[in-house]
Amino acid sequence: MFKYSLDNKRYHTLNYFYRTKFNNKVFKVPLDAHMSCPNKINGNGCIYCSDYSKANIINSNDSIEEQFSNNIKVLENKWPNSLYIPYFQAGTNTYAPLDTLKRLFEILLDYPKVVGLAIATRPDTLTDEIIEYLGELNKKTFLTIELGLQSSNNDTLKFIKRGHNVECFINAVKRLKEKGIFVVAHIINSLPYETEDDMLNTIKLLNDLKVDGVKIHMLYISKNTELAEIYEQKNFSILTKEEYINIVIKQLELLDEKIVIERITGDPIKEELITPDWLLKKFCLLNDIDKEMVKRDTYQGKMLITK
Repeated sequence: MFKYSLDNKRYHTLNYFYRTKFNNKVFKVPLDAHMSCPNKINGNGCIYCSDYSKANIINSNDSIEEQFSNNIKVLENKWPNSLYIPYFQAGTNTYAPLDTLKRLFEILLDYPKVVGLAIATRPDTLTDEIIEYLGELNKKTFLTIELGLQSSNNDTLKFIKRGHNVECFINAVKRLKEKGIFVVAHIINSLPYETEDDMLNTIKLLNDLKVDGVKIHMLYISKNTELAEIYEQKNFSILTKEEYINIVIKQLELLDEKIVIERITGDPIKEELITPDWLLKKFCLLNDIDKEMVKRDTYQGKMLITK
């Protein structure tokens, strides 16, 4: 068994990390603070962006306290002894005045069984003032900051209209790490015109930066997005399921074994999805990745160990 897994995975699972750190089952509870995004305000956002991602937060119109309380009621029924990390998931969650952020982030810290806080954001919204505050917040609780990178190729970032470059991401990670904050990077495989080398180079950058965790997504095309229009006009190549599995495994082999894998695929909404439809069978995909890693007798970090 891979040493950073409790469930026969061959990569460093989030379940293992939480169990080891907190000696308990821990759930991240998704929240919608109705944050906007500078990339949308200054333009139309990333070409793949869709507001429908918020649909995964079923009670998003409620207050933060109500969202959190309602979600944990459901979890408590099945896992009565579990612990919780409020997860500000929707939008860019450092794109607001500091007083607003303080009120939102700290309101749940004293709730029973809350052991941390997770905040998803963009690297270009982390001002010196906000970084300083996050450093103080990290002293009060276990803080995770999730940063969207998507690719380490600046040409790709420009094409997808990401709104920042790789250097901005690197700078943000370094500043957060200086404060001792747990940093998770988001990346996307199969971005238009990217090669396998591009996707592997993104992993190499994350190794160099010593991020603490990574979320690996597969690109999917949703209705009513700029990406959908581009795809209809140019019909660029998208990874097949087999190609995706192959690249994910190669990425895992290159990734430091201490880096936590928080996600290994995406969650498209069926009604909005154009392609690829194989992403809708999430657990089949996860199982196929596991089986292929066993077949290849491989595991996270193998290529680093065998060098």
